[in-house]
Amino acid sequence: MKVILLILLNISILFGSYVQEEIWWKGDSLLTFFKKHNIDKNLYFNLSKTDKELCSEINAGVRYEVFYDDENIINQILIPISEEMQIHIFKDLDNKFALDIIPIEYQQTFQTISMPITSSPYLDIVRNTGNRALANAFMLAFKTKRVNFKRLKKSDNLAIKFKQKIRNGRYFGTPEIIGAILEVRGKKHFIFQNPDDDRYYDNNAKALVKTKFMTPLRYKRISSHFTYKRWHPILHKYKTHLGVDFAAPTGRELKATADGRIIHLGRKGGYGKTIIIRHKNGYKSLYGHLSKYNRKLRVGSRVKQGDYIGNVGSTGRSTGPHLHFGIYKNGRAINPLKLLKTNKKKSNGKLKTKYIQVAKKIKKDLLKVLKIKQVPMNIQEFNNVDKMPKSYLSFDNSMRENYGKI
Repeated sequence: MKVILLILLNISILFGSYVQEEIWWKGDSLLTFFKKHNIDKNLYFNLSKTDKELCSEINAGVRYEVFYDDENIINQILIPISEEMQIHIFKDLDNKFALDIIPIEYQQTFQTISMPITSSPYLDIVRNTGNRALANAFMLAFKTKRVNFKRLKKSDNLAIKFKQKIRNGRYFGTPEIIGAILEVRGKKHFIFQNPDDDRYYDNNAKALVKTKFMTPLRYKRISSHFTYKRWHPILHKYKTHLGVDFAAPTGRELKATADGRIIHLGRKGGYGKTIIIRHKNGYKSLYGHLSKYNRKLRVGSRVKQGDYIGNVGSTGRSTGPHLHFGIYKNGRAINPLKLLKTNKKKSNGKLKTKYIQVAKKIKKDLLKVLKIKQVPMNIQEFNNVDKMPKSYLSFDNSMRENYGKI
C-alpha cells in the first residue's frame, strides 16, 4: 500500500494531479456523496451486505482525501470508516468507479510523558502535547476513578503511558491510555488498562468502569463475528465487520445492553432501521436491521439496562432476520463479545496475577518519568499537528468545569 501511495504521489507531481483533503459533513451519506460527484449510485446498491453496512460507519467530521487528475477529474477517494479501515473508491480498467474496503496506513507510537499541574490536567496536556484527544481520554479515564479535580494544586503532577496512531503527519483516532498517574496533594491515583478486556482497573485489580453490558436478545447462533481486517483467500480482499450478528427470528424483542440515552433512532444506510445508545464512560451501542422500534422512544430518551427498545428484523442490506450489534468506546469499534464475556468473569486467579504483573511494569515506567517532572514529546513523530475531528471525540460536557485554572 505504501508503494502504491508513493507511486501515486510521484505521478501527481509529474502530471499536475493533486490531492485535496475534505471533511465529511453531518447528514451526508455515501449516496448523497455519489450524487454530488456524479458517481453512479449503483456502485452502492451493488455492494455486498457487509460492505454496505460499513459504508454507514462514516462519521461526521472525519477527514478524507480526494485524488484529482491533471484535468481536475476525480480518479480515486479514500474515506476512513474506522481507525483501521477505509473506503477506497477508484477507477478500474474500464475507467468506471469501483469500491473496496482496505486497511489504513498509519504509524503507531508509544509515549510515556509527565508534567506538573500548572492550570488543569486537560489544559496542561493540550499545552504540552497539542493533543486534545489525549487530554479528553485522560479526563474520561480518571472520571471512572472519581478523583476530585478541584483539590488539585500547582505542586501536583501527572504521568501518562499511551499509544497513538499518526496518519498524514497528524494525530489519528483516539489515543489509547495504557496507564496513568494523577498526583493530588501528594496522593497518587493510578489507573491501568487490562489487556484482557481493555477496561481500567486500579492497583488491586478492581474494575473502575462500573458500566455493565448484557446480551441484548435471545439468539439462535452468531452468524458473523467481529473482525477488523481479515483477508479473504478466495475473494482476495479484506473483509471487515465492526460488530456481531446475532441470528434470531423476526419480531424477537431487543433490550438495551446498558443504561444510556438514545442518540439515533431511524434509518442508517445498510443497517436499515437502527438505534444507537450513548452510555457512560465513552461507550455507545448500535442495534441494526430492526423491524420496528419501541413507540415510546425518541432521540434523547433515557433507557435502563434491559428496557425493551425494538424488535429483530431484516431492514437495510440484510440477507435474513438478525441483529447487528456494535459497541464503540470513544469512537473506536470494539468486539462486543469480548466486553460481554468479561462481565461474567471475576478478576481473580490467573487473570488477576497476569493483570498485576502488567500493571507493575507500567507503574514502574510511570513513576520513573514522574520524577523527571517534564518529558518533552518527540517532535519528529508529532509534527504538523492539527485539531482532531469531532467524530473521534466523546467529550462529556460535565468535564468543562475542570477547564478552569487552579
